[in-house]
Amino acid sequence: MGEVLNKYLQMTTSPPVREELDLNIRAASAVIYGRFIQISESIGLTPSQYNVLRILKGVYPEGHARCEIAMRMIERSPDITRLIDRLEKRGLVERDRADEDRRMSITRITQKGLKLVNDLKPLIEKAHKEITKNLTDRECEKLSELLEKLYGHLL
Repeated sequence: MGEVLNKYLQMTTSPPVREELDLNIRAASAVIYGRFIQISESIGLTPSQYNVLRILKGVYPEGHARCEIAMRMIERSPDITRLIDRLEKRGLVERDRADEDRRMSITRITQKGLKLVNDLKPLIEKAHKEITKNLTDRECEKLSELLEKLYGHLL
C-alpha cells in the first residue's frame, strides 16, 4: 500500500495506516492546490483572491462584510483586509458602508470581477475533470463523503 505516496515522498517504507492516510491527504491537497495556483496565477490572481471573488459571486449582487468573507474562505487568511484592498485596486471588488452600521463595510464583486471569475470557470472545470479522471462520479461522491466524515467533528 502507499506506492504512489512512497514515490512522491521518496520513502522506502510505508508508515502506519493512519499516518499514511494523513500523508496521502496532505500530498493530494498539495498536488491539487498546485494546479489551482497555476490556473489562478495565469490571470494574475492568488488562489485566495480567486476564493474571495468566488464567494462574492455566490451572493451577487449583494456582498459580504469582511468577517463573513473570512469565515467562508477555504484557507483562512489572516489578512483579509489587504487581500480585499488588492482586489479593489484592480477594480474586481468595491466596498460600501453598510446602511445599518456605518462602521462596517460591505464588499461586492464588480462586473470586471464577475467577468474574470466567469472566464476562469472553464479552466477550473477542466482541472476538476483532469484531477478526478481516474474516479467515477460515485467514487467522487464517496471520497467527498469520507473526507467530510474525517474532518467534520474537528470543526
